[in-house]
Amino acid sequence: MLSLEAAQERAQALVERARRAGADAADAVYSADASESIQVRLGKLEDIERSESEHIGLRVFIGTRSASIGSSDLGDAALDELAGRAIAMARAAPEDPFAGLAPAERLTRAPFPALDLEDSSEPSPQALREMAEAAEDAARAVPGVTNSEGGSASAGRGLLALATSHGFAGAYAATSRGLSASVVAGEGAGMQRDYGWRSAHHAADLPTPREIGELAGTRAVARLDPGRLKSGPMPVVFSPRVGGTLVGHLINAMAGPSIARRSSFLLDRLGEQLFDAGVTVIDDPHRLRGLHSRPFDGEGLATGARSLVEGGRVTTWLLESASARQLGLEPTGHASRGHGGAPGVAASNLHLAAGTASPEALMADIGDGVYVTELIGHGVNGVTGDYSRGASGFRIVDGQLAGPVAEFTIAGNLLAMFAALTPASDLEWFRPINVPTIRVDGMTIAGD
Repeated sequence: MLSLEAAQERAQALVERARRAGADAADAVYSADASESIQVRLGKLEDIERSESEHIGLRVFIGTRSASIGSSDLGDAALDELAGRAIAMARAAPEDPFAGLAPAERLTRAPFPALDLEDSSEPSPQALREMAEAAEDAARAVPGVTNSEGGSASAGRGLLALATSHGFAGAYAATSRGLSASVVAGEGAGMQRDYGWRSAHHAADLPTPREIGELAGTRAVARLDPGRLKSGPMPVVFSPRVGGTLVGHLINAMAGPSIARRSSFLLDRLGEQLFDAGVTVIDDPHRLRGLHSRPFDGEGLATGARSLVEGGRVTTWLLESASARQLGLEPTGHASRGHGGAPGVAASNLHLAAGTASPEALMADIGDGVYVTELIGHGVNGVTGDYSRGASGFRIVDGQLAGPVAEFTIAGNLLAMFAALTPASDLEWFRPINVPTIRVDGMTIAGD
């Protein structure tokens, strides 16, 4: 993996090659990752994995024609060939009136915000193994746990550099630290599994292995002997563990490319009252140590915190330059880059603001409902908003959790679900999408 300075220089050098080869404009993105993970099962080492990758991608423009190409070979000869091939591809590409780099006047410049994304200490393989073993041991020690799918610990580092032909150059790196355990409770056909997992940029932000293991074991045991739900309408309460998926569906529908293609259930609803007036969703790419923090976006534009939903109303679409041009709007700093191709869009660290009621108060008036802790499947239609997913969790009877339930489906439409959504006060802060407990009234349960 190159250093930050060398990665930025390599991206700039590729852009210069493209310009010399005949490109009117170009950008290049370098990305690299290195990671190591250790997995143990039943107290024995089961797997050691080490991976490293480097990739550089080039996008060139000739008029309104563009092409993208990439390579894992960073040598001078390979980059010369890459630039030449990209130019040839662009000349044969169809015209796209919306293609192009981000507006030059919107580019950000160094110094970029310091986001504290790198942990200077790197754990040894032995230290990772000890963490994995401790997490699994703690999980297996929970009464009722009968088997293990393993404990794991990981550490890694990634780097991204971006350069454009109209003046942007920048790079940043981030480390990752992870810890998990997965165990089985019960016997025979009544077995249940569950897990505990956490990821962070800094090892100091992880729970202890014992906490992760005990969480995994306690969750698995709590799922034993699940009952069944009757079909019909009832309130559904989403635990913070799964509630973030509702915000994820919202963000997908707010993506500029989906709006430009007219393939989103939020089409023509910008500024419309979709939620209760007290609901706020905030995107904060500058959150210190945030899992998805970044100092600039995939086109070199500045990033910054903004309310995506305020007063219950969607305030903006998530726009990179191409969809912004198509919609006659300005890019919002949400462009994202992969190994190659044109930029997509992505939010950063999202959170649904906490409400005023505790989870207990939120459920207090529910005579018969369900508290969902796991969602299964992908039955969400991004065009219509129709929602149907398998689930498991706990029955709510007279405002109290009353035993595990499984093998049921929750269904509705996301627009109706958003209108009926009420957040509790227990906002958690360690996921890419952070939410409190969420109540949604009027959903349909398909059970027995």
